[in-house]
Amino acid sequence: MDLFNNEIDSLKNILPNDGTVNYYGKLLSNKDANQYFDSLMNTIDWKNDQAIIYGKIIITKRKVAWYGDANFEYTYSKTTKRALPWTKELLELKSIVEEKTGEKFNSCLLNLYHNGDEGMAWHSDAEKDLKKNGAIGSLSFGAERKFAFKHKETKETVSLILEHGSLLVMKGTTQTNWFHRLPPTKLITKPRINLTFRFINTV
Repeated sequence: MDLFNNEIDSLKNILPNDGTVNYYGKLLSNKDANQYFDSLMNTIDWKNDQAIIYGKIIITKRKVAWYGDANFEYTYSKTTKRALPWTKELLELKSIVEEKTGEKFNSCLLNLYHNGDEGMAWHSDAEKDLKKNGAIGSLSFGAERKFAFKHKETKETVSLILEHGSLLVMKGTTQTNWFHRLPPTKLITKPRINLTFRFINTV
């Protein structure tokens, strides 16, 4: 497997303050990224996501999947998921991300966006199950999409384009002080798969 070398400064914090976000650019060659994209599309147990909003169950067009070291539960948007056992490809990608970042992860929440009409509203990943101030490693495959941050108090925004086969890491107090989102766009017609490696507290 060829790791893709680039000149992006992964040590640079793209946030001005109150958190740390590092963008590593493309970790994989286009060939490897394409192979992983095809494999993830076909081997992951994708399900439409559910959220409870104002007491009503909302079914999203976006699909999700939840994998981990054990069949522990993860609750967000007032719904609970039970982790499936790792696939071969997910373990390979987890190892790559851990080696690159020096972080350890025990789970992965995957998102499948079929086209640019599907996105994610402003939110922060601060559920009680997550390790406090722990790192979240976000791998992107498929369509390149804009990803944005907004400070919870100052409303300052920062955005970047997430490339095919690239890694973004959020850590420190990012989730406490910043929202993030994947804005919808009519310009994108192809799918994107996003893997968010996390550490869930199991005790």
